[in-house]
Amino acid sequence: MSTITTRDGTEIYYKDWGSGQPVVFGHGWPLDGDMWEYQMNFLAERGYRVIAYDRRGFGRSSQPWSGYDYDTFADDLAELMEHLDLQGATLVGFSMGGGDVARYIGRHGSKRVAKAALLGAVTPIFGQAPDFPQGVPAEVFAGIKEGLLKDRAQFISDFAAVFFGTNRPGKADAVSPGVLAQTFNIAMLASLKGTLDCVTAFSGTDFRADIKKFNFPTLVIHGDDDQIVPLQSTGKLVAEMVPGAQLKIYSGAPHALCATHKDQVNADLLAFLKG
Repeated sequence: MSTITTRDGTEIYYKDWGSGQPVVFGHGWPLDGDMWEYQMNFLAERGYRVIAYDRRGFGRSSQPWSGYDYDTFADDLAELMEHLDLQGATLVGFSMGGGDVARYIGRHGSKRVAKAALLGAVTPIFGQAPDFPQGVPAEVFAGIKEGLLKDRAQFISDFAAVFFGTNRPGKADAVSPGVLAQTFNIAMLASLKGTLDCVTAFSGTDFRADIKKFNFPTLVIHGDDDQIVPLQSTGKLVAEMVPGAQLKIYSGAPHALCATHKDQVNADLLAFLKG
């Protein structure tokens, strides 16, 4: 397998397909880089070099006991970018992965970055804060942790309904049983410790200072029926913070729009890369 070993000895798995302008994909919680397979295949066939990695604790990467914070995630990404010597890259982050992109820019700058895309991302801030009352309440995240500790497998299985929006009227077949099985299997590969600690990370990290450092073309894609990461307090707000950002709101789309709306996502990413 293709891996790098970070400064603290953690192995980070990545896949690297195609050639051309590099596009680096950061995955959501509790998934791994395989969630991007349709976007990666689509773009690689059209002349791009696509790289997806598994965050520490997830997929085929190591499962250390510690290091599940956004500073460390950003540093892991920086080490991967340096190892591959990527220049002029487009960073694409979904959900939790949007935070990886933001904190990378905040800590390491944009010298290797040409563009960024944030899809259903937890930026600029996800959880409530004293100066951000519109964030998701802390008790929601406490409930997630409780569910994971009680019966992780059942929690992940139940979580799929809001993730894919299959709990909405007429949307029961928004994705196939095969996609649900694949998603469950990917999620269960992750470390329980990492899965829990990442809830703390994405609920309690403020990316507003990081987003202010975005000085390159930025695309924001968000579904207006996202039941996990609310559009109004995340995607819409971050698009207002980044000068010239493009905001594309998918009507009726759930959180997992990379699967439910993959053709639309593919087309919008390609247009953004070419623009």
